[in-house]
Parts: sequence; C-alpha cells; structure tokens
Amino acid sequence: MTAPALRFQQVVKRYGQASVLQGVDLELQAGECFGLVGVNGAGKTSLIKCLLDFCALDGGSIDIFGQPHGRPASRQPLGFLPERFTPPYYLTGADFIRYLLSLQGLAYDPAAVAVMLEALDLDPGALRRTVRDYSKGMTQKLGLAACLLARKPLYVLDEPMSGLDPKARALLKQQLRQLHAGGSTVFLTSHMLADVDELCDRMAILHEGRIRFTGSPAECRRHYGVDSLEQAFLACIA
Repeated sequence: MTAPALRFQQVVKRYGQASVLQGVDLELQAGECFGLVGVNGAGKTSLIKCLLDFCALDGGSIDIFGQPHGRPASRQPLGFLPERFTPPYYLTGADFIRYLLSLQGLAYDPAAVAVMLEALDLDPGALRRTVRDYSKGMTQKLGLAACLLARKPLYVLDEPMSGLDPKARALLKQQLRQLHAGGSTVFLTSHMLADVDELCDRMAILHEGRIRFTGSPAECRRHYGVDSLEQAFLACIA
C-alpha cells in the first residue's frame, strides 16, 4: 500500500498558554489537490510550520510519504512557498532562482526558466532586476517560479494567490492543474473558497485549532444543505 503524501495524527501545538492546534487529524493521498481553509488565526500556518519542522510539536506526529517529518530527508520531496514570501532584496531574480535550485542540487536551465516566467506572466526582464524593485505581485511570481521549477512530488503552498492579479491567478491555476494531472500532490491554504472549489479534490475546514470538516467541496455543500461553499463554510464554523 502506498503511504499517504501527508499524515497528521493528533497534532497539538501550543504557544505559551494558547493552544493553536488541538489534536489535528488529516491525511492526504498522493496525487491529490487538497485545500485547507479557515479564518485568520485558525491555525493553518501553524500547521504548515509544524509540518516543515519550523517549530516543535507539543503532541502527535506528522509523516511525509511515510517518513517522520523531523527527518531532514523526509522533506526532500517537498516544495514550499510561504504566505509572506520575502526573498533577499539584494539578489536579482535570476540569482534568487539559481540559488534556490542550487540548494537542491539542480542546474539553472535558462530555457526552462523562460518557459516558467511566461507561464506565470512575469516579464523576463525581471531576472536582471534586484528584488528590492519588485512589486508584491512580481515577488509572488518569482517565488512561485522558483518553487515550481524544482519539480517536486509534493507542493505546500500557503496562500499562493496572494498579491496576484486576475490574469496571474488564472495562469497559476493552469500550472496547478498541470501539476495535479502529472501526479504531484498539492496542499494549499486559501481564503479564496472559489479557488478551492475549482481546484481541489478534497478540502478541510480548520477552526479554532480543530478540523471541523473533511471531504470534497461538493460533499461540504451537501453536508450543510446549501448551494455555495461560502454558505457551507459559514455553517461549519458557526
């Protein structure tokens, strides 16, 4: 039996006296596109920080393709883009992509980079400019390009649409669909329920540190007897 791409078992995280995650159970199968949604402060980013071993668990366990998440080798198949992506301001776009690829033992392929920039609607001239001169949208596209060029089996994307204009959002969705069709697992957080509805095989609603619903967007609507995912979300967290 193939191991799940991600498995969270009774994950607990506390900051001082505040319990941010309270026994989170969640499992993603390889090849799924999975959306995690919740209000601000629900614990979404904390769950990702735990997954990446940026902070220690206070209880439970996390496995990545069957390996404990605390092992550095377990994160090798994983590509990650944080919500607040801030590359070194003094690097050019090309330097940043080259550096990120080199950390993973990958060569900088100018042709592949050009194709990815076109796919994300980022001007090739941005490669010669330092990141300090980038807009929010350009910075986000640079991070996405560096992440997607690594060609990983698993992508963890925290609010990947942040700062993108409608054209760039539509183009990114095309890229995510291609990754999904190619067998990659995509785990994304989003405040855009329409994007989750459109892209994701399954979703989970995290509220006050607990998983309140897991299933497909259609199942979520049926479960709460409503027509829209927004209405279902509101009913779930009420």
